Amino acid sequence: MSNIKDFKEVGWNLDNSYARLPKTFFSLLQPTPVRSPNLVILNHSLAKSLGLNSDALESEDGLAILAGNEVPEGAEPLAQAYAGHQFENFTMLGDGRALLLGEQITPDGKRLDIQWKGSGRTPYSRGGDGRASLGPMLREYIISEAMHALGIPTNRSLAVVTTGEHVIRETNQPGAILTRVADSHLRVGTFQYASRGCPVEDLRDLADYALDRHFPDGMNGENRYLFLLQEVIKRQAELIAKWQLVGFIHGVMNTDNMAISGQSIDFGPCAFMNTYDPATVFSSIDVQGRYAYGNQPYIAGWNLARFAESLLPLLDEDKDKAVKLAQDEISRFTELFHSHWLKGMRAKLGLFNEEVEDEGLIEDLLSMMQKYRADYTNTFKALTFDTVKKTELFGTEEFTQWNERWQERLSRQEQSNDSSQDLMRRNNPAIIPRNHRVEEALEAAVSREDYSVMERLLDALSNPFEHSDKQTEYTEPPEPSSRPYRTFCGT
Repeated sequence: MSNIKDFKEVGWNLDNSYARLPKTFFSLLQPTPVRSPNLVILNHSLAKSLGLNSDALESEDGLAILAGNEVPEGAEPLAQAYAGHQFENFTMLGDGRALLLGEQITPDGKRLDIQWKGSGRTPYSRGGDGRASLGPMLREYIISEAMHALGIPTNRSLAVVTTGEHVIRETNQPGAILTRVADSHLRVGTFQYASRGCPVEDLRDLADYALDRHFPDGMNGENRYLFLLQEVIKRQAELIAKWQLVGFIHGVMNTDNMAISGQSIDFGPCAFMNTYDPATVFSSIDVQGRYAYGNQPYIAGWNLARFAESLLPLLDEDKDKAVKLAQDEISRFTELFHSHWLKGMRAKLGLFNEEVEDEGLIEDLLSMMQKYRADYTNTFKALTFDTVKKTELFGTEEFTQWNERWQERLSRQEQSNDSSQDLMRRNNPAIIPRNHRVEEALEAAVSREDYSVMERLLDALSNPFEHSDKQTEYTEPPEPSSRPYRTFCGT
């Protein structure tokens, strides 16, 4: 494979700090060229923030890089090794169909991973073909950009290209490569890999790398590895609360899918909840409901406990003291999560201050929503704009009584009703990527090569708190069905 030398006009400014870690953490290799790449979608605003020239990326040379047919100067492509608990079963893993192209240093000095997904076999493919099909790559593009617009920390999508080749899943599917961007791809599973299969010196190198990259304030602390654990717990508590507040269900919260940076990563069988029910599961492989909506905070705590276990050799030379330090920090996760969630729920109800009774008010609303099978997003939107007549709750005695309590609660704060409504507008999205709308866009793209349906959806999702007329058609839940909606990993 040739190495393109002059791409200054594109704006690549790559470094490869991950490649300076011990070699046990990665395998250097080149992407597998594809037959006939074609650009499906390019994220122009993201490209600009990365310091990349969109026109140059859309050129033949730019497309060659997005397809993995060429490698820009300064790149050292590699597949990362990691491990993970998948549905509680520990497995040694790694990037089976992804390559880290490098780390783009942006005009404002940020360091961001640029990764190909679907770029071919790696040493960690475990018999897989290392490729990806178009539908799941477009799905990740849609969901990750929707999450970003909702204000939820997430990896983002720069581009999707088709390969001119087919991949075999249940049927022949058009192949595709996603170029995605993340603060890093360090996972809980990366630390599990280091703690189970590497010398403690390698684990220390990895932890120091994570600190330097994401938590530099802790590098000179009294116990920097305890600081690392504390900061990861803080970020995950805030992230999971934000998931819960918009009804997002990740679908496969394995430890290899939890990022140290606190970003959402690996959008496989994820979806957004319509009817409120904590037991909601969409993933076809989650037959026991381990990763149901209501379980996500518990699973996050479980994953963080596995992270803490991996750090034990670094926390203290005395194993008992190390375990005590880890347990004390993990025990704080639930309180941190609950604090973020309660603050967010108060905002969704227009509450600026705190009262002891607030949690009961919130829980009673959620119980009613579950009982009457009310739509999660639309119920909060109806409360925001006083259009409750359009919801399943209207006319019930429970809601009438609850509404009186809510109005009394609002009257006890200093802020005006207009201020409360403005707070609710900023915290209750008009639109989420409804599952049936996402499927509609993917069907048009994959079956008919019609990308206009997806483009219109992405435009509507780009400002979910705008509450504009163009979003109206995307706010309705799907028609009732006797068959539950299911999502698939798409691997």
